[in-house]
Amino acid sequence: MKKFINSIPGLALLATAFFAAACDKTSIDEVVESAPVIHSFAPASAPVGEAIVITGEYLNAVTSATIDGVEVPIVERVSNTRISILAAAEARSGRIALTNTVGTGESAGTFTYSYVAPQITEAILQSSVDMGDQMLIAGKHLGAVEAVIFTAEGYTEGNEATIIGRTADELVVKCPYVEADRARITLRYFDGTSHVETALDSAPQIAVQRYQPVFDAATFERTAVGRSVTLTGNYLTKVDAILVNGFPASISKEMNKLTFTVPAGDFADGETVTSVVASYFDGHESITLSDAFVVYVPFVKFWENIRVWGHGKTAEQLACFFSPETGLVYPNMDWRTELDPIAFKYQSATCSEPQIPAVTEEEYDSVPPYFYFYSNNSSVLTVNSPASSNNLFKNFWVANASGDANRLPGSNGTCFGTSVLAFRALKEADAAEKELIDKVRSGQIENIDEQLFPIDVSAKTVGGIGVGAAKPQLKDTEWAPNLFGDKKSDVLGVKPDAVILVLYFDYRGPEKDAGGQLNYASHVKRIGLLHITEVNFRIDQSNSYKPATLSDYTFDIYWQKYDYDYSKVN
Repeated sequence: MKKFINSIPGLALLATAFFAAACDKTSIDEVVESAPVIHSFAPASAPVGEAIVITGEYLNAVTSATIDGVEVPIVERVSNTRISILAAAEARSGRIALTNTVGTGESAGTFTYSYVAPQITEAILQSSVDMGDQMLIAGKHLGAVEAVIFTAEGYTEGNEATIIGRTADELVVKCPYVEADRARITLRYFDGTSHVETALDSAPQIAVQRYQPVFDAATFERTAVGRSVTLTGNYLTKVDAILVNGFPASISKEMNKLTFTVPAGDFADGETVTSVVASYFDGHESITLSDAFVVYVPFVKFWENIRVWGHGKTAEQLACFFSPETGLVYPNMDWRTELDPIAFKYQSATCSEPQIPAVTEEEYDSVPPYFYFYSNNSSVLTVNSPASSNNLFKNFWVANASGDANRLPGSNGTCFGTSVLAFRALKEADAAEKELIDKVRSGQIENIDEQLFPIDVSAKTVGGIGVGAAKPQLKDTEWAPNLFGDKKSDVLGVKPDAVILVLYFDYRGPEKDAGGQLNYASHVKRIGLLHITEVNFRIDQSNSYKPATLSDYTFDIYWQKYDYDYSKVN
């Protein structure tokens, strides 16, 4: 199929030069002494798209040109006494005016537009075009063209093409949506009285290649919101959108494969039977892929393949905080305003002591629960409750720059975070815990509620799991023992496959038992199951202690969807 692509670069270069000239100011660094003076211009009459050569004085610094008050492009500044402008389609007959920084000069005479019908040279028009591709149209008086219309065979209303570039004799256009595989091309222009279109019945024809997406037969299985579905077929790059119950899905596409993620939409908890529709050709056409797709909304939040950094230093690494409530990784620079403005406001007064908030219930609940990873000077990796320490946040940075103002709290001082969490690594040696670990790893957690995870405050258990030894800062010796060697060099691609019970507490924090120890089975607000899948352990060679500040962590997490209701526990 002939595309005439060799002609397009030349036109593109001409268009580039034309627009560059139109936007140029002056190439000579000089003092502008006077407003432009126009002595003459030629031709006195011309069709749209023709150049008008103006002679006069003080023309080198002209910044704009108009015909009858409508701005037109400057084609070329030849010298201080000569300049060329374009008879643009937007203007009408009238006086020519040129403007510089001093003022405006106007012609004595009137430029008159001569209106001629644009023509396509059918003999050299390419025989076919792929819908959505660019094509070259050659002819006469094409500078007058306001629109190029493709009308499908059998239709009377056409669709307007995008004009990419133009000269008086050539147009480059993008083929628009066409309903059939042949179309006639007409041109809209101004004839001096009204906007008209060249005749449709005598317009040149062209074949339009409509490469419609074709999907292989597929069985749509019950799929949870947030999960991905992969489809195969041909011409799948032509798909504009996948709509699930009318809601657009996130998609990635190749010629023979397309993957979409089931959108949240407004689905209720549980199962919803709905449709999957593939939209293509800029939404003009669509295919119903299924009208019985079962979308499942678990009674639990699930976030997959989340990646955060320890407390890195480069721009990419300054994203260290994750909220299982929102599913967002928060850049460090957003900690003060979006994530934890309460802690930024109160600093060390946010908590009366570690894990015990000193703020109001309203203030506490305004901050989504979040956690972060950290490495100390001995390269011990920990997953941390924000309220566990008032001495760590100062080691995080909001920008890749020195100075205490760029530290997370805004100073080299103490600061507690607002949210209170605790962590307990599950143990494969315990049969009950191993069963839960396996469910997490295989993606079988569909609910976290009071029946599945009953809390016994006296026994200090959650779902039968003892939390007396839960920690606000859980070390890698508990969730990734012996996986990082001696920690004297980088260890990349570590797969801990660790499952951790996460507890989030209400504004009171956990209460203290008779011995003064925090009881992590009390005041639980929500429960999560954290699955750490990969760690890239990196040493910071610039520090003599070599803490692993540059490490990154990838994980999945299940999170209780609704606050714990103690009235449902017998």
